[in-house]
Amino acid sequence: MDYGRREHRPDRNSACGSDAVSATRKEGARLRSVGNLDIIRRFTWEISSINMYLEELRQFWARTLGISGPQWLILMAISDLDKDDGVPVNVVSKLLHVDPSFVTTQSKLLEKKGLLRRRPSPTDARVVRLSLVEKTQKHIASLNEQYKTIREFVFQEFDENELTEFTAKLAMLKTRLEKACVRISLDF
Repeated sequence: MDYGRREHRPDRNSACGSDAVSATRKEGARLRSVGNLDIIRRFTWEISSINMYLEELRQFWARTLGISGPQWLILMAISDLDKDDGVPVNVVSKLLHVDPSFVTTQSKLLEKKGLLRRRPSPTDARVVRLSLVEKTQKHIASLNEQYKTIREFVFQEFDENELTEFTAKLAMLKTRLEKACVRISLDF
């Protein structure tokens, strides 16, 4: 044994030791809280309520164009994704988590209303690319001030870092819920 060297062991009073103990306590508290079904149920109900309010907003904005909420979502997805060459149907369907046939059917109805354009991809005629017509772009732009005001009101309690972190956690939950659905479907 070498008595000349002292082995470093962080204790509860050292900064490193207290951080480790604090992290262990936090992890234990997190695990206990996840086991609390009441908070999980409340979280689930809160998310469900948020979805209902978002649907209400979608319905309001959709009515301004005489379309349905899901059709409004298709237009919003195209607006967000289009980089001037249109968006493939399958990309829109993945973002909205719906079957591509639903987007195909609804986009045909939206095309008949003169709200979007459907055209084959120049590289693969089997792929249909969707883009907004100028009239729809102008309509969405006219709602931008109202949307901005609502967005600022809803998210005023979050700074950019908090919102980024919160969004990342929601994305993680979405991924885990998707995997849970796959597991459940395999059981049936």
